[in-house]
Amino acid sequence: MADKINILLANPRGFCAGVDRAIQIVEEALAQYGKPIYVRHEVVHNQYVINDLKTKGAIFIEDLNDVPKGAHVIFSAHGISKAIREEAKSRQLIPIDATCPLVTKVHVEVNKMLSQDMDIIMIGHQGHPEVEGTMGQIEEHQAHRKMYLIETIEDVKRLIVDHPDKVAYVTQTTLSIDDTKTIIEALKTKYPNIQGPKSDDICYATQNRQDAVKAMSGQCDLIIIVGSHNSSNSNRLKELASREGVEAYMIDHEDALQSSWLLSKKNIGISAGASAPEISVKNIVNKIESLTKANITELPGVEESIVFRLPKI
Repeated sequence: MADKINILLANPRGFCAGVDRAIQIVEEALAQYGKPIYVRHEVVHNQYVINDLKTKGAIFIEDLNDVPKGAHVIFSAHGISKAIREEAKSRQLIPIDATCPLVTKVHVEVNKMLSQDMDIIMIGHQGHPEVEGTMGQIEEHQAHRKMYLIETIEDVKRLIVDHPDKVAYVTQTTLSIDDTKTIIEALKTKYPNIQGPKSDDICYATQNRQDAVKAMSGQCDLIIIVGSHNSSNSNRLKELASREGVEAYMIDHEDALQSSWLLSKKNIGISAGASAPEISVKNIVNKIESLTKANITELPGVEESIVFRLPKI
């Protein structure tokens, strides 16, 4: 282990405006209506946050049948399909929508594209709740149109769309900017008339955190990303650091830190996914400081001032 380790903290890191808003919605609903408050799916993908909200009275469910008739139900930041919205209505549940406004933006784009009779290609990860919600914007009466999900360049090569001259694309908001750019270029080569959103779907917070990790990679011989295993944007940060040639790990609490990672390391970079709380970063920094002497430096970065208003609760 180095005599003294330098810890470089990336900026920005941690909570984005959409995550802040989603957590506030759950806490406000608990304050107004008392516990329990039901939340469909993890409101954000972070185990510390979820455990904290559980202790306050939130109950996380996947099936709306598990919510008592007439109860309040919060939809997670990742967004939901139209079918889930209708199911909640039919069960006489009172919905509170914590969908991130940037995900809602993608839903609006999809619905506009469908109204223009376009087939839609979505770039995203199979099984992710944001993808399921966005793909679920298509309705039964729009069966003459299709949505296709792709993840890789290979998927683009294999893809066959019904209407190649009337096709558009959208993306999951938490992807790697570099990977997505390559896939979009491949789509434009294959379908010269393809249309896209007016502005990138990848959210500002995802981009800022990726830029910050990329910027500090040249200064680090180890990068630790704070985030839970099911957090898409946290996984992308870890992949980006590895692709930059730096040894990288993703952990969501200090107990997962292995002292062997610190051996012969001089400069350790730390960042956090958009759903990871700052307390988790602090706990990991404290764990490193308990193992070795450390200098801590906050790196400069983009200052984020975006705040999303809460819906009526």
